[in-house]
Amino acid sequence: MDIGVPLKELGSINIEALSDAILSLDEESWKANSYRQQEYRQHSATKSIVLLFTDGEHWPNITITREIGWQLLSSVACPLMDSILAEHYPPGGNIIRAMVANLPAGQIIEAHVDKHPSFHAGHRIHIPITTNRRVRFTIDGRPYQFQVGQAYELNNQKNHSVMNRGKEDRLTFIFDYVPPDQACNPSFKELNSVTE
Repeated sequence: MDIGVPLKELGSINIEALSDAILSLDEESWKANSYRQQEYRQHSATKSIVLLFTDGEHWPNITITREIGWQLLSSVACPLMDSILAEHYPPGGNIIRAMVANLPAGQIIEAHVDKHPSFHAGHRIHIPITTNRRVRFTIDGRPYQFQVGQAYELNNQKNHSVMNRGKEDRLTFIFDYVPPDQACNPSFKELNSVTE
């Protein structure tokens, strides 16, 4: 969503439970869903643990799939998402995507703008889980360094990219919230793979 600024700081949050749960997952959890890496060239070097996902087909009458990440992380992710939404956004909307994104050490996400109509309608919230001093998020030509323990809303209608020149992977929890005035009409599928 175009929020009028490149980035909005949403303040401090307690990520301890979510961080502990994510860091305890094994490598196989990161391989369960590769849809984003296959469908979006700019994300080809990343890995994901997907909780909720829609490809946006038939927007605004979309189908949201609860993925394997829902079983693994929803008990700690939902309270965190709910607290951010309650403090900053109007009630009654829908979370249409939620995932943990891993940008491995030495990799980049190329500059892009999120073009699908669902990205115009939704707020994209980033919660850093791990980072390092050599990670740079660039939005509209300006570099940012996100901090663990903070939440941010990204203006995904601006050109943005990420590079991780550090020696450690960068983990970020991301979710998309479509507020009620955007007339999103989702249906849900349970625990299926979007690649099936």
